[in-house]
Amino acid sequence: MLTLETTDFGYLGSGLVRPECIVATAAGAVFASHGGAPGGIARIGDDGESELILARNGDIPGDFIPNGYALMPDGSFVIANVGSDGGVYRLHRDGTLEAFLLEIDGRTLPACNFVNRDEEGRIWISVSTWFRDRDRALRRGHADGFVILVDERGARIAVDGIGYTNENKLHPSGRWLYVHETVGRSICRFELGTNGRLGPRETVAEYGPGIFPDGFEFDAEGGIWCTSVVTNRIVRISPEGDEQLVYDDADPELAERAQAAWESDSFGRDLLNAGHDHPLGNCASICFAGPDLRTCMIGSLAASRIATFRSPIAGARPPHWSF
Repeated sequence: MLTLETTDFGYLGSGLVRPECIVATAAGAVFASHGGAPGGIARIGDDGESELILARNGDIPGDFIPNGYALMPDGSFVIANVGSDGGVYRLHRDGTLEAFLLEIDGRTLPACNFVNRDEEGRIWISVSTWFRDRDRALRRGHADGFVILVDERGARIAVDGIGYTNENKLHPSGRWLYVHETVGRSICRFELGTNGRLGPRETVAEYGPGIFPDGFEFDAEGGIWCTSVVTNRIVRISPEGDEQLVYDDADPELAERAQAAWESDSFGRDLLNAGHDHPLGNCASICFAGPDLRTCMIGSLAASRIATFRSPIAGARPPHWSF
């Protein structure tokens, strides 16, 4: 299995602002969230130059910071706003921004983390915590995160009790919804039943010391590739649930300090942002790209470009691949 060194990475693009989430298509398009002001999406060309699709008119909140998003069949993007105004918005290619979902069960949505569109066209939205001050949720055992399902029946909370909800994705088989818990430090899944109803929680893997999971993606062999903020590690979970460290260039002192803080319930924003100076820029997500789905691209909270590497295993075909 692959073991990476820092010298194994290539880089794509330049001048990007908080490219937290990366989406690639079969046609060769590469998109990255753009956390500048105004916020939007960057389209990175083969020459590395970026075309910015910015929110210029419509329902623009005062604090719009795109985080995870879904590419839609018409070319628009449904975006989780991690800014203080929260909510989920739809950005059209002409820069028009419209509210997609601003409340659930009569409550205004706080900062939202991720949006996933599945093969059936259902939208799954990750909300890390109800707290407006999200730092209050960075405590072991605190689990008020949830996932919203939006389908033809409307919007509803599909599952809650998650330890700081991060990325969610439907398994390629369509059988389970997988969810990352950043503070819970695990990846779990819920069997998908009729009408979007989810079964009981199953823990797929609990991460080892110094792993704070953010994004993930499935590969063609049933493995799951995961990124760790703070320590800038990349992990593959085998189909049997075993954890293999693919890349580890973490500062040992930082990794130990972060783990100790998590264990003592003193983990905070200072540690969450401590990985910003790494070449991967506090890696936050991973996607498979290229015609053979073997080029991995790494999203980041702080880098100004996208790190890439070649994988010996192809990625699973994502729902947006042919868009």
